[in-house]
Amino acid sequence: MTEKKPSLDTQSLARDLRAGHRAALARAITLIESRRSDHQALARALVQMLLPETGKAVRVGITGSPGVGKSTTIDALGTYLIEQGHKVAVLAVDPSSARSGGSILGDKMRMARLSASDHAFIRPSPSSGTLGGVAAKTREAMLLCEAAGFDVVLVETVGIGQSETAVCDMTDFFLALMLPGGGDELQGIKKGLVELADMIAINKADGDNLKRANITAADYRGALHILAPRSEHWHPPVVTYSALTGKGIAELWQKILDHRKAMGASGEFAARRREQQVKWMWSMLEQRMLARLRTEASVRTKVRKIEAEVADGHLTPALAAEHILELLQ
Repeated sequence: MTEKKPSLDTQSLARDLRAGHRAALARAITLIESRRSDHQALARALVQMLLPETGKAVRVGITGSPGVGKSTTIDALGTYLIEQGHKVAVLAVDPSSARSGGSILGDKMRMARLSASDHAFIRPSPSSGTLGGVAAKTREAMLLCEAAGFDVVLVETVGIGQSETAVCDMTDFFLALMLPGGGDELQGIKKGLVELADMIAINKADGDNLKRANITAADYRGALHILAPRSEHWHPPVVTYSALTGKGIAELWQKILDHRKAMGASGEFAARRREQQVKWMWSMLEQRMLARLRTEASVRTKVRKIEAEVADGHLTPALAAEHILELLQ
Protein backbone atom coordinates (compact mmCIF):
# COMPACT_ATOMS: atom_id res chain seq x y z
CA MET A 1 0.00 0.00 0.00
CA THR A 2 1.53 3.32 -1.05
CA GLU A 3 1.44 6.45 1.11
CA LYS A 4 -0.02 9.68 -0.21
CA LYS A 5 2.62 11.95 -1.67
CA PRO A 6 3.53 14.83 0.61
CA SER A 7 1.73 18.01 -0.35
CA LEU A 8 3.40 21.34 -1.00
CA ASP A 9 2.07 22.47 2.38
CA THR A 10 3.89 19.61 4.13
CA GLN A 11 7.12 20.48 2.33
CA SER A 12 6.73 24.11 3.39
CA LEU A 13 6.07 22.98 6.96
CA ALA A 14 9.20 20.80 6.89
CA ARG A 15 11.27 23.74 5.61
CA ASP A 16 10.01 26.08 8.38
CA LEU A 17 10.54 23.38 10.98
CA ARG A 18 14.14 22.77 9.86
CA ALA A 19 14.68 26.52 10.20
CA GLY A 20 13.74 26.18 13.88
CA HIS A 21 10.42 28.03 13.82
CA ARG A 22 8.56 27.03 16.98
CA ALA A 23 5.16 27.82 15.44
CA ALA A 24 5.92 25.35 12.62
CA LEU A 25 6.94 22.74 15.19
CA ALA A 26 3.65 23.23 17.07
CA ARG A 27 1.67 22.88 13.81
CA ALA A 28 3.60 19.74 12.87
CA ILE A 29 2.91 18.11 16.25
CA THR A 30 -0.78 19.01 15.93
CA LEU A 31 -0.73 17.25 12.54
CA ILE A 32 0.72 14.02 13.95
CA GLU A 33 -1.80 14.09 16.81
CA SER A 34 -4.76 14.38 14.42
CA ARG A 35 -6.97 11.32 14.05
CA ARG A 36 -8.03 12.20 10.50
CA SER A 37 -6.70 9.61 8.05
CA ASP A 38 -5.57 12.27 5.51
CA HIS A 39 -3.69 14.12 8.27
CA GLN A 40 -2.10 10.88 9.44
CA ALA A 41 -0.85 10.15 5.91
CA LEU A 42 0.64 13.66 5.69
CA ALA A 43 2.18 13.26 9.15
CA ARG A 44 3.87 9.99 8.14
CA ALA A 45 5.26 11.66 5.04
CA LEU A 46 6.46 14.66 7.09
CA VAL A 47 8.31 12.52 9.66
CA GLN A 48 9.89 10.43 6.88
CA MET A 49 11.01 13.62 5.13
CA LEU A 50 12.63 14.91 8.34
CA LEU A 51 14.18 11.60 9.41
CA PRO A 52 17.77 12.53 8.32
CA GLU A 53 17.66 15.49 10.76
CA THR A 54 16.66 13.36 13.76
CA GLY A 55 18.51 11.20 16.27
CA LYS A 56 21.19 13.68 17.37
CA ALA A 57 19.57 14.92 20.59
CA VAL A 58 20.16 13.73 24.14
CA ARG A 59 16.87 12.05 25.11
CA VAL A 60 16.19 12.03 28.85
CA GLY A 61 13.15 10.44 30.52
CA ILE A 62 12.20 11.87 33.93
CA THR A 63 9.87 10.21 36.43
CA GLY A 64 8.94 10.65 40.06
CA SER A 65 5.98 10.54 42.41
CA PRO A 66 3.67 13.56 42.79
CA GLY A 67 5.27 16.29 44.89
CA VAL A 68 8.82 15.23 44.10
CA GLY A 69 9.38 18.41 42.09
CA LYS A 70 9.51 17.20 38.47
CA SER A 71 8.38 20.55 37.07
CA THR A 72 10.82 22.62 39.13
CA THR A 73 13.60 20.14 38.28
CA ILE A 74 12.85 20.40 34.56
CA ASP A 75 12.72 24.19 34.86
CA ALA A 76 16.08 24.31 36.67
CA LEU A 77 17.78 21.75 34.41
CA GLY A 78 16.36 23.25 31.22
CA THR A 79 17.39 26.78 32.23
CA TYR A 80 20.90 25.56 33.05
CA LEU A 81 21.17 23.81 29.67
CA ILE A 82 20.00 26.89 27.78
CA GLU A 83 22.67 28.91 29.60
CA GLN A 84 25.17 26.31 28.32
CA GLY A 85 24.01 26.94 24.73
CA HIS A 86 21.51 24.09 24.29
CA LYS A 87 17.97 24.15 22.92
CA VAL A 88 15.56 22.21 25.14
CA ALA A 89 12.24 20.54 24.31
CA VAL A 90 9.94 19.23 27.06
CA LEU A 91 7.32 16.58 26.26
CA ALA A 92 5.04 14.48 28.48
CA VAL A 93 3.53 11.01 28.50
CA ASP A 94 0.30 11.16 30.48
CA PRO A 95 -2.30 8.44 29.76
CA SER A 96 -4.81 10.30 31.97
CA SER A 97 -4.61 13.47 29.86
CA ALA A 98 -7.69 12.46 27.83
CA ARG A 99 -9.70 12.97 31.02
CA SER A 100 -7.72 15.65 32.85
CA GLY A 101 -6.48 17.80 29.97
CA GLY A 102 -2.82 16.96 30.61
CA SER A 103 -0.98 17.89 33.77
CA ILE A 104 1.86 19.66 31.99
CA LEU A 105 -0.54 22.50 31.13
CA GLY A 106 -0.46 23.39 34.82
CA ASP A 107 3.22 22.52 34.99
CA LYS A 108 4.04 25.28 32.50
CA MET A 109 3.25 27.74 35.26
CA ARG A 110 5.85 25.99 37.42
CA MET A 111 8.34 26.10 34.52
CA ALA A 112 8.21 29.89 34.40
CA ARG A 113 11.81 30.51 33.31
CA LEU A 114 11.83 27.75 30.71
CA SER A 115 8.46 28.63 29.16
CA ALA A 116 9.64 32.24 28.71
CA SER A 117 12.75 31.23 26.76
CA ASP A 118 12.97 31.32 22.96
CA HIS A 119 15.33 28.32 23.19
CA ALA A 120 12.74 26.08 24.87
CA PHE A 121 9.63 24.29 23.63
CA ILE A 122 7.08 22.79 26.05
CA ARG A 123 4.29 20.54 24.80
CA PRO A 124 1.55 18.83 26.86
CA SER A 125 0.80 15.15 26.49
CA PRO A 126 -1.37 14.19 23.49
CA SER A 127 -4.84 13.17 24.67
CA SER A 128 -5.07 9.92 22.72
CA GLY A 129 -6.59 8.04 25.63
CA THR A 130 -4.55 4.81 25.58
CA LEU A 131 -0.96 4.62 26.80
CA GLY A 132 0.14 3.14 23.47
CA GLY A 133 -1.44 6.00 21.54
CA VAL A 134 0.02 8.65 23.82
CA ALA A 135 3.50 7.12 23.66
CA ALA A 136 3.39 6.78 19.86
CA LYS A 137 2.51 10.45 19.38
CA THR A 138 5.14 11.54 21.91
CA ARG A 139 7.84 9.56 20.07
CA GLU A 140 6.97 11.27 16.80
CA ALA A 141 6.86 14.67 18.52
CA MET A 142 10.37 13.96 19.84
CA LEU A 143 11.64 13.35 16.29
CA LEU A 144 10.07 16.62 15.11
CA CYS A 145 11.72 18.50 18.00
CA GLU A 146 15.09 17.06 16.99
CA ALA A 147 14.54 18.05 13.35
CA ALA A 148 13.75 21.60 14.57
CA GLY A 149 17.18 21.80 16.20
CA PHE A 150 16.42 20.95 19.83
CA ASP A 151 19.48 19.04 21.02
CA VAL A 152 18.06 18.02 24.41
CA VAL A 153 14.61 16.42 24.75
CA LEU A 154 13.22 15.92 28.25
CA VAL A 155 10.28 13.49 28.40
CA GLU A 156 8.27 13.61 31.60
CA THR A 157 6.23 10.61 32.68
CA VAL A 158 3.14 11.83 34.50
CA GLY A 159 1.41 8.50 35.04
CA ILE A 160 2.76 5.55 36.97
CA GLY A 161 3.59 1.95 36.12
CA GLN A 162 3.49 1.24 32.40
CA SER A 163 4.01 4.88 31.41
CA GLU A 164 7.45 4.70 33.05
CA THR A 165 8.35 1.72 30.85
CA ALA A 166 7.04 3.56 27.77
CA VAL A 167 9.21 6.61 28.49
CA CYS A 168 12.23 4.44 29.26
CA ASP A 169 11.78 2.74 25.89
CA MET A 170 11.92 6.04 23.99
CA THR A 171 14.85 7.73 25.77
CA ASP A 172 18.60 7.23 26.18
CA PHE A 173 18.72 8.01 29.89
CA PHE A 174 16.01 7.39 32.49
CA LEU A 175 16.15 9.59 35.59
CA ALA A 176 14.14 8.72 38.71
CA LEU A 177 13.54 11.61 41.12
CA MET A 178 12.99 10.87 44.81
CA LEU A 179 12.26 12.84 47.98
CA PRO A 180 14.34 12.75 51.17
CA GLY A 181 12.99 10.05 53.47
CA GLY A 182 13.94 8.88 56.93
CA GLY A 183 15.47 5.55 57.96
CA ASP A 184 14.16 2.59 56.00
CA GLU A 185 11.13 4.36 54.46
CA LEU A 186 12.58 4.54 50.94
CA GLN A 187 9.33 5.81 49.44
CA GLY A 188 8.90 5.01 45.79
CA ILE A 189 11.50 2.26 45.68
CA LYS A 190 9.45 0.03 43.45
CA LYS A 191 11.75 -2.72 42.20
CA GLY A 192 10.62 -2.28 38.59
CA LEU A 193 11.25 1.47 38.58
CA VAL A 194 14.67 1.21 40.20
CA GLU A 195 15.70 -1.44 37.68
CA LEU A 196 14.76 0.95 34.85
CA ALA A 197 16.57 3.96 36.30
CA ASP A 198 19.98 5.03 34.97
CA MET A 199 20.29 7.39 37.93
CA ILE A 200 18.39 8.18 41.12
CA ALA A 201 18.39 11.83 42.16
CA ILE A 202 17.21 12.99 45.59
CA ASN A 203 15.58 16.43 45.27
CA LYS A 204 15.11 19.08 47.98
CA ALA A 205 18.62 18.54 49.38
CA ASP A 206 18.67 21.99 50.98
CA GLY A 207 18.18 23.59 54.39
CA ASP A 208 16.84 21.23 57.04
CA ASN A 209 16.36 18.50 54.44
CA LEU A 210 20.06 18.23 53.56
CA LYS A 211 20.95 15.64 56.19
CA ARG A 212 17.87 13.52 55.43
CA ALA A 213 18.65 13.72 51.69
CA ASN A 214 22.16 12.39 52.26
CA ILE A 215 20.85 9.53 54.44
CA THR A 216 18.23 8.66 51.80
CA ALA A 217 20.91 8.67 49.08
CA ALA A 218 23.00 6.23 51.12
CA ASP A 219 19.94 3.98 51.57
CA TYR A 220 19.28 3.94 47.82
CA ARG A 221 22.92 3.15 47.08
CA GLY A 222 22.64 0.17 49.39
CA ALA A 223 19.43 -0.96 47.68
CA LEU A 224 20.98 -0.66 44.20
CA HIS A 225 23.84 -2.96 45.20
CA ILE A 226 21.46 -5.92 45.43
CA LEU A 227 19.87 -5.26 42.02
CA ALA A 228 21.46 -6.16 38.69
CA PRO A 229 22.10 -2.99 36.62
CA ARG A 230 20.50 -2.63 33.18
CA SER A 231 23.95 -2.45 31.60
CA GLU A 232 27.30 -3.95 32.53
CA HIS A 233 28.87 -0.68 31.35
CA TRP A 234 26.93 1.59 33.72
CA HIS A 235 26.15 1.32 37.41
CA PRO A 236 23.38 3.82 38.28
CA PRO A 237 24.67 6.54 40.61
CA VAL A 238 22.62 8.17 43.36
CA VAL A 239 22.99 11.95 43.64
CA THR A 240 21.43 14.73 45.71
CA TYR A 241 20.43 18.15 44.37
CA SER A 242 18.10 21.08 44.96
CA ALA A 243 15.84 22.26 42.14
CA LEU A 244 15.02 25.30 44.29
CA THR A 245 18.59 26.57 44.70
CA GLY A 246 20.08 24.92 41.59
CA LYS A 247 22.79 23.21 43.64
CA GLY A 248 23.76 19.88 42.07
CA ILE A 249 22.03 20.53 38.71
CA ALA A 250 25.34 20.83 36.82
CA GLU A 251 26.58 17.57 38.39
CA LEU A 252 23.30 15.87 37.50
CA TRP A 253 23.73 16.83 33.82
CA GLN A 254 27.36 15.70 33.86
CA LYS A 255 26.26 12.22 34.96
CA ILE A 256 23.91 12.09 31.96
CA LEU A 257 26.83 12.98 29.66
CA ASP A 258 29.06 10.40 31.38
CA HIS A 259 26.40 7.75 30.72
CA ARG A 260 26.17 8.74 27.05
CA LYS A 261 29.96 8.50 26.72
CA ALA A 262 30.11 5.07 28.41
CA MET A 263 27.21 3.70 26.32
CA GLY A 264 28.71 5.12 23.13
CA ALA A 265 32.15 3.61 23.77
CA SER A 266 30.68 0.15 24.40
CA GLY A 267 28.40 0.23 21.34
CA GLU A 268 25.36 -0.15 23.58
CA PHE A 269 24.03 3.33 22.78
CA ALA A 270 23.64 2.53 19.06
CA ALA A 271 22.28 -0.95 19.84
CA ARG A 272 19.64 0.46 22.21
CA ARG A 273 18.55 3.09 19.68
CA ARG A 274 18.18 0.37 16.99
CA GLU A 275 16.18 -1.81 19.36
CA GLN A 276 13.92 1.13 20.23
CA GLN A 277 13.25 1.84 16.54
CA VAL A 278 12.06 -1.73 15.95
CA LYS A 279 9.91 -1.63 19.11
CA TRP A 280 8.32 1.60 17.88
CA MET A 281 7.50 -0.03 14.54
CA TRP A 282 5.63 -2.93 16.17
CA SER A 283 3.91 -0.58 18.60
CA MET A 284 2.69 1.64 15.76
CA LEU A 285 1.54 -1.37 13.75
CA GLU A 286 -0.54 -2.46 16.73
CA GLN A 287 -2.03 1.04 17.01
CA ARG A 288 -2.86 1.14 13.29
CA MET A 289 -4.58 -2.26 13.43
CA LEU A 290 -6.65 -1.23 16.46
CA ALA A 291 -7.51 2.06 14.75
CA ARG A 292 -8.89 0.15 11.73
CA LEU A 293 -11.08 -1.97 14.00
CA ARG A 294 -12.48 1.16 15.64
CA THR A 295 -12.83 3.51 12.67
CA GLU A 296 -13.90 1.47 9.62
CA ALA A 297 -17.70 1.28 9.82
CA SER A 298 -18.09 -2.13 8.13
CA VAL A 299 -15.37 -3.69 10.30
CA ARG A 300 -16.69 -2.08 13.49
CA THR A 301 -20.18 -3.52 12.93
CA LYS A 302 -18.78 -7.05 12.51
CA VAL A 303 -16.55 -6.66 15.58
CA ARG A 304 -19.54 -5.64 17.71
CA LYS A 305 -21.42 -8.73 16.53
CA ILE A 306 -18.43 -10.93 17.45
CA GLU A 307 -18.17 -9.20 20.85
CA ALA A 308 -21.85 -9.95 21.55
CA GLU A 309 -21.37 -13.63 20.67
CA VAL A 310 -18.39 -13.85 23.07
CA ALA A 311 -20.32 -12.05 25.83
CA ASP A 312 -23.29 -14.43 25.40
CA GLY A 313 -21.01 -17.47 25.58
CA HIS A 314 -21.70 -18.61 22.01
CA LEU A 315 -18.12 -18.06 20.78
CA THR A 316 -14.75 -18.61 22.48
CA PRO A 317 -12.42 -15.60 22.78
CA ALA A 318 -9.72 -17.54 20.87
CA LEU A 319 -11.97 -18.20 17.88
CA ALA A 320 -13.36 -14.66 18.07
CA ALA A 321 -9.81 -13.23 17.87
CA GLU A 322 -9.21 -15.37 14.78
CA HIS A 323 -12.37 -14.00 13.14
CA ILE A 324 -11.31 -10.41 13.91
CA LEU A 325 -7.86 -11.01 12.43
CA GLU A 326 -9.54 -12.24 9.23
CA LEU A 327 -11.44 -8.94 9.03
CA LEU A 328 -8.09 -7.09 8.81
CA GLN A 329 -6.84 -9.09 5.84
